Amino acid sequence: MEDRILFTKQMKKDYTILLPNMLPMHFKIMSAALQTYGYKTVLLENDGHDVIECGLKYTHNDTCYPALLVIGQFIDALQSGRYDLNKTAVMMTQTGGGCRASNYIALIRKALKKAGFPQVPVISLNVAGLEKNPGFRITLGLGKRILYGVYYGDLLMSLVNQCRPYEITPGATQAMADKWVARLTAEVGSKKPISYRSVRKNYAAILQDFDRNLPRTAARKVRVGIVGEIFVKFAPIGNNHLEDFLVGEGAETVMAGLQDFLMYTVNTAVVDYRLYGMKRGKAAVMRFAYNFLHKKQLDFIRLYKENSSFTPPTDFERTRAAIEGYISEGVQMGEGWLLTAEMLELIESGVKNVVCTQPFGCLPNHIVGKGMMKVIREHHPGVNLVAIDYDSSASRINQENRLKLMLAGANRVMAEEEAGAYPLAK
Repeated sequence: MEDRILFTKQMKKDYTILLPNMLPMHFKIMSAALQTYGYKTVLLENDGHDVIECGLKYTHNDTCYPALLVIGQFIDALQSGRYDLNKTAVMMTQTGGGCRASNYIALIRKALKKAGFPQVPVISLNVAGLEKNPGFRITLGLGKRILYGVYYGDLLMSLVNQCRPYEITPGATQAMADKWVARLTAEVGSKKPISYRSVRKNYAAILQDFDRNLPRTAARKVRVGIVGEIFVKFAPIGNNHLEDFLVGEGAETVMAGLQDFLMYTVNTAVVDYRLYGMKRGKAAVMRFAYNFLHKKQLDFIRLYKENSSFTPPTDFERTRAAIEGYISEGVQMGEGWLLTAEMLELIESGVKNVVCTQPFGCLPNHIVGKGMMKVIREHHPGVNLVAIDYDSSASRINQENRLKLMLAGANRVMAEEEAGAYPLAK
């Protein structure tokens, strides 16, 4: 768009950048990384029906639900009176893939103009060179700090999921997570250089703190895996606080982290070259990047085992291997083959109950999610798979009733297993 408002170098000095909130712990740390490099950022926390209504007002019913929510968050915040509208920008990630998410930026600009905020710049956070702004660029140092934010966030999310259902003191798990988020935010947001050695020390300290200093019961809980479109899978605003609901119903949630999606995204260029002979040079760079990220993940898993009794993340190579005989790595729209792989990896890891979160009408995710459930059930009898649609018109009561039905069946199976009356699923 030739008439788009550029984010200039002068704007960097005194503009506030609003960030949408998909992963609260991750994004707080990543926001601090941006602040280290001179950007004034605010992570939005507005939630609820007003945000949805605001998104509906300035988009339309056919808009991708995650886009509607992000637009609603931005405009609701701009209308709140808390920001100088002539010194505020908004930022959104952009992948460049075939999903409608690649068009988020244009949708946001159109909605801002309709809402009466045409002067607000929209910054695209991408590494694909889709859009550039003179006042914003991702340097190697900034990229490294953002990556550490992904790793720290994944670690804390995994530990919260493994501890919260079993905590003896209500709220103790989140309090410990908040303590570490504050400490890591201060560290990532400081001007001091960050070495990977110090990051590894933090990993170990966090694992030991949660394992040794957070009293937990030994009760057995139903474990429920969560997969789906990346925004509604992670964002509480997108899935009606799904994790809180499941924990409140006595379940433990299990979910792959953001680094898996990052590795999946990097791997797509390698797959494109292998299958179609596309972009050999880009594939070589991405293969190097993938090997770098995979090496860091293996180190992450090793530290888990050395410093705690918690279950570590799954090696991404094992996740990739899970799709053999089910779906091709060439299926890359939306979350593509990764969504199917996550369901299979959860089942193979002993998590027999899986919720697939899907924005209503998101065709790629319906194909690789709901569309793959029949064949997965055929190969894994006894698994409990449920697809939940999330949309502005979806009934939260209906969603929760379906989840309660799934949990009732899972609890019955667990009780029968414990009584020795039900053979363990193979």
